[in-house]
Amino acid sequence: MQSPIITSSLDTFLQQPNIEASPAWEFINGQIQQKPTPTLFHSRLQRNLVNAINSQTQEYEAIQELRCIVPPLSPVPDITIVRSDRLSEEDGPFQGSPDWLIEIRSPDQSTLDLQNKILHCLSNGTQLAWLVDIQRQQIWVWENQELPLVYAGGDTLPVLGDISTLLWQI
Repeated sequence: MQSPIITSSLDTFLQQPNIEASPAWEFINGQIQQKPTPTLFHSRLQRNLVNAINSQTQEYEAIQELRCIVPPLSPVPDITIVRSDRLSEEDGPFQGSPDWLIEIRSPDQSTLDLQNKILHCLSNGTQLAWLVDIQRQQIWVWENQELPLVYAGGDTLPVLGDISTLLWQI
């Protein structure tokens, strides 16, 4: 992961070349920072969650690494889940907070930084957020702006809409 770069504004960040490179760049608290390169387990978990969610609903769509514009930030959650009628037919970043976001913490990623990104989205309309911590084998879950609950083992996790309950199993 590269060191953060300071820039003046979200608009300046969005005009930077290569912000959509892989791994994606985010604009968080006035800093441009690149997301860590995902591990094999991280990538598989991300893919499997997206497939599980999309196979169960027409009401929502789960998308990997979708840039969101939630001024003054531009986060790129590992998984963004949005009500289908909120998705534009035009290409580009998603304007607004996702309905549900999922972050999968990489070993070198700060839990506090991820939580701050989640809290910003929750304060701007996100209804549900999961922070998956593989090393601790737990998921932190925020619903609306409530304090998070921690799930582990075979706990049943909260979901949105017509999505069937997902079990947390490593």
